[in-house]
Amino acid sequence: MSTAPKTVQSKDSALSEKGLKAGSVGLIGAVVIGVSCIAPAYTLTAALGPTVSEVGVHLPAIFLVGFIPMLLVALGYRELNNAMPDAGTSFTWATRAFGPWIGWMGGWGLIAATIIVLSNLAAVAVDFFYLMLGQVFSDPSLAELSKILPLNIATTLVFIAAACWISYRGMETTKGVQYVLVAFQLLVLGWFAVSAFAHVANGTAFDATAISPDWFNPFAVDSFTTFTAGVSLSIFIYWGWDVTLTMNEETKNPEKTPGRAATVTVLVIVVIYMTVALATLSFAGVGDTGLGAGNPENQSSIFAVLAGPVMGPFAILMSLAILSSSAASLQSTFVSPARTLLAMGHYRAISPKFGRISPTFKSPSTATIAAAIAAAGFYVVTRTVSENALWDTITALGMMICFYYGITALACVWYFRAAAFAGVRSFFFKFLSPLLGGVILLVMFVKTAIDSMDPEYGSGSSVGGVGLVFILGMGVILLGVVIMLVMYRVRPEFFRNFSRRGGN
Repeated sequence: MSTAPKTVQSKDSALSEKGLKAGSVGLIGAVVIGVSCIAPAYTLTAALGPTVSEVGVHLPAIFLVGFIPMLLVALGYRELNNAMPDAGTSFTWATRAFGPWIGWMGGWGLIAATIIVLSNLAAVAVDFFYLMLGQVFSDPSLAELSKILPLNIATTLVFIAAACWISYRGMETTKGVQYVLVAFQLLVLGWFAVSAFAHVANGTAFDATAISPDWFNPFAVDSFTTFTAGVSLSIFIYWGWDVTLTMNEETKNPEKTPGRAATVTVLVIVVIYMTVALATLSFAGVGDTGLGAGNPENQSSIFAVLAGPVMGPFAILMSLAILSSSAASLQSTFVSPARTLLAMGHYRAISPKFGRISPTFKSPSTATIAAAIAAAGFYVVTRTVSENALWDTITALGMMICFYYGITALACVWYFRAAAFAGVRSFFFKFLSPLLGGVILLVMFVKTAIDSMDPEYGSGSSVGGVGLVFILGMGVILLGVVIMLVMYRVRPEFFRNFSRRGGN
């Protein structure tokens, strides 16, 4: 199949279409897919407990602080998309701003992070699948089936294959599936929040705690180390909104819709998070015993503990919501790595085979399958070798997210440097917002890297006295450098011929 480039309707004439189905997603569909990729039900049940353990009642403040760099970066992404609506997003934009070397690593950061989280999402979906079976059939032993390694791996591979199949069928199939799954998880989260507040009002909450303005004060957090640990966790919970940008060649009005969808997605998510966080703290408090949100025994899945006391006989809906959330995110997360690989293949940064498009579904064919194989392989290897390695790699995701988001935000600043002071709008959206967002995230990257060198960071595993989280996080980034150097030898034309160009 030919991958000869066609001119794209863009302000940057060096970019080209890749054969994706144009106009298949509108603003609402893009926002739904963005929310799905962030997976609020799954993310909250996993992140609320650990964040409370770090910052206590200041959870809302930390969520708001984590939201700020995400919004600033999203504004920069929007400007880049307006000028260059290209499915390669971070890869393409960083390449156009800084050149092929930094651009290639920006693309690698996105691909590595999403491949790792795909395996994690599949694993979580499997855990809650068997938990759901145990609840439906009133047989707790069914929930324990996920601990049988061969069965766990087999079921995880089935989930990955199913998500890959839906993604392969294109954005219209993806969109249809996501409408149902996202609507359901948001309905259940709303039910949980209303029920929790009702218990507080009725005096039946576990540890009724009045909402205080101090909860929203980030300066009340005990120490800067605690503050950065909390912010690092909160950055992870917002991650995924940029999927709306990777669909830009498939959206209606590609120069405007993806950027608007990214901004709306981040705003919708912060409202969901703040509502559920306040409901949880009000109902359970931050104590470290019983149902307290600070209890270490509750931190792996806070909703699994609170759903029963809050929702009564309808608690099974929360298990279904988390299952649907992780399954929905598993499927929608395929969008980003598949389209980044597609763009890298299309522009010859890697093998042109990755630039192939399915003639039937107009979706990335080789790239989607490759993402599924990589996610499956990663899960099988890490889960078999060491469960600590799997979860520490997930912990290291924060570094990779800050790495490629930071690069892309600063790419906006540099690309539009000639127009930065052309007016108030240009100064704010093309310079100040992405500059602040990018600097914050890169500072977080460095701080997290330093902290993760401590053997106690993450699971507590270490190699030669250095924390396993640091080794895995930096190892993934260095692996990208090695592969990039190989590609330079194999495909030198990309590194020599892909031009840089400043924006207006």
